[in-house]
Amino acid sequence: MRQRLGQHLARISEILREMGREVEYNLKQTLDALINLDKEKAQAIIQNDQKINDLERQVDDECVRIITTQQPVAKDLRKVIAAIKVATDLERIADLTVDIAKIILRIEGPFIKPLIDIPKMAELAVKMTERSLMAYNNEDLEMALQLAADDDQVDALYNQILRDLYALMSKNPQTLNQGLYLAFIGRYIERIADHATNIGESVFYILSAEHKDLNV
Repeated sequence: MRQRLGQHLARISEILREMGREVEYNLKQTLDALINLDKEKAQAIIQNDQKINDLERQVDDECVRIITTQQPVAKDLRKVIAAIKVATDLERIADLTVDIAKIILRIEGPFIKPLIDIPKMAELAVKMTERSLMAYNNEDLEMALQLAADDDQVDALYNQILRDLYALMSKNPQTLNQGLYLAFIGRYIERIADHATNIGESVFYILSAEHKDLNV
């Protein structure tokens, strides 16, 4: 039974790795689509979302199968619970990526201001997602805890973006429409970073059996 449990857990890890690769790819493609206002690429990101949803369901099904047939305990049970949460966070990152892609389809260039902080923020969110999954796969507590500092950087950039956009929109009402779109994009990127941080919290839970809020 112990061997069978290990096989099921390995299968979950395999699905989550595939899900993570898809999410990371979509994130990077979205950043490129935004910088270049590539609407064709944005549309492809939207269409790829179903694959990630299917992978999340596979994780859920596998976790239910383990709980009902293997009755895991202690760290094994925490791994199963954490896997469900990680899959949910990855699916939410994918949804937010789609939200950004949908906004890209609505933006008409040129940009009202050079894109500087938004790409920086997006690159940080991509790195956080990569780091969170690496921490999960390697059960690396130190790497997971580093996500809290990364999230603070994202929050600081988001606040700066909002200040810049509001100042611009108040001076020139013609920038209002695109300014709001860019503010929404900043908000979605900030939420992506939060979900990456949540994955770090799941790593902490697996290793310590305690819950820790890294989004403070």
